[in-house]
Amino acid sequence: MMEVLNVIGYSFFAMAAGLLYMGIGRKVAARLHRRYGPPVWQCYIDVVKCFSRKSISHNFIMDLGSMMGLSGLLGAAMFIPIAGFLPFPSQGPIIVILYLMPIGYLGMAMGVSASGNPLTAIGIGRALTLMIGYEVPFATIVLSFIAAYSSTSLVSLQAAQAGGFANWHMATMPFGFVAALIALMGMLGKKPFDTMIAPSEIASGPMVELSGKFLGLAFLQHATAIFVETGLFVLLFLGGGSNFLEFIAKQAAVYIVMSSLSELWARYRVEQATKFLWISAGSLALVQLVINMIIGRK
Repeated sequence: MMEVLNVIGYSFFAMAAGLLYMGIGRKVAARLHRRYGPPVWQCYIDVVKCFSRKSISHNFIMDLGSMMGLSGLLGAAMFIPIAGFLPFPSQGPIIVILYLMPIGYLGMAMGVSASGNPLTAIGIGRALTLMIGYEVPFATIVLSFIAAYSSTSLVSLQAAQAGGFANWHMATMPFGFVAALIALMGMLGKKPFDTMIAPSEIASGPMVELSGKFLGLAFLQHATAIFVETGLFVLLFLGGGSNFLEFIAKQAAVYIVMSSLSELWARYRVEQATKFLWISAGSLALVQLVINMIIGRK
């Protein structure tokens, strides 16, 4: 019974934390544009408004895909340890997280594709192509950790960074860190990798047919994805967190950096984005893998 309550509570925490980071990111972007911007809590208000309004569903596949999208990412969030806490006994295996995350994205793709809108199909095609672009370098980074530690446990990798900044993988694996930073920009859909939504080109792509609770579920899915992706980055390269507050502060700092960098570039075309991810992030991740294989296991 306690584990069920932990899972429910952790799910709400992951979504709430992701919405908080979204609000902070919007505020930071607005200030960089010399605008006042919406309040940090605006994302919470938007979600409540969405669930309180009438929804239009095209068919059962749209309902199923929307639920599958959020469920897959919440499942991945269950394996993100914060200060050693997980909703149920686990070591936070990265491989399981990498399997569960695409379920969320594919669920979203299945749901919105059921609308039949051609702009949705273009956006989904771009999103899936981009996913191939950032998944390859990120998988290479995971292989470099396996080469170094013979482990995919996030709990073990966090413990290996204990002792301060000099032990963080940000310092000991600099090529992997930069590669992960670039891949994370793609995962979060930040510019120059925001080609899947491109409001001025395809009217927000996958979001164009969503209304009411479906738009609210899309908000929550994006918030959960932010929590999982920034959490992975903090655990792999920034030493994790000794308590909830430190972990959340690091996640927020990572998202603020991503949001700030996003304002520096224009949007890539999807083929440019994929090529850039493979050449820049992919080659750096490959260099880190070779180094870790030469140095050997720790």
